[in-house]
Amino acid sequence: MAKEKKIKVEDGNNKPEEEIKDEAQQQNPETDKEVNTDKKAEDSNKNEETTDNTEEKDPLEVAQAEIAELKDKYLRSVAEFDNYRKRTLKEKAELILNGGEKTISAILPILDDFERAIADKNEDAKAIKEGFELIYKKFNKTLEGMGVKKIETTDQDFNTEYHEAIAMVPGMGDDKKGKIIDCVEAGYTLNDKVIRHAKVAVGQ
Repeated sequence: MAKEKKIKVEDGNNKPEEEIKDEAQQQNPETDKEVNTDKKAEDSNKNEETTDNTEEKDPLEVAQAEIAELKDKYLRSVAEFDNYRKRTLKEKAELILNGGEKTISAILPILDDFERAIADKNEDAKAIKEGFELIYKKFNKTLEGMGVKKIETTDQDFNTEYHEAIAMVPGMGDDKKGKIIDCVEAGYTLNDKVIRHAKVAVGQ
């Protein structure tokens, strides 16, 4: 009997390690909960530290980055404005030097007509007069094509915007008072802007 008892005791002590651990866990469940809670708290702290490190940036670095960006935009704007200014000055200089090119090109054919009229040996006064009248009409048509118009003065009321009175003619009657009596020198407008006032005599 003593031998059998000994064998049973040895069999009871030869349990696998896994069964022993399971029994220990069953006996101390609160210990496992504390371990798990500590581990979760540790993981949570790590996540918070990582988030804080990601979200929080050095204000000085942020400010320096913004300053660098604004400086770059400012330098680009200055460079663009400088290029625009230089280009505008160049165009203005070219306009001053060559602005009359279109006008001169339009007048040159009329100059050719005058040269041909002078070189003509025809002594017929009527033919010469007709030739100059043709040149005159051609010249007026050319000016009108460039926006030049003659200021009307015939039977017009005196208007200081278009006319310049160089003489006052008394005794012309009430119907001629303030009216243009005679045009001494014609006036012209360029694209509706007065470039020369008409010099006129006005009834008084």
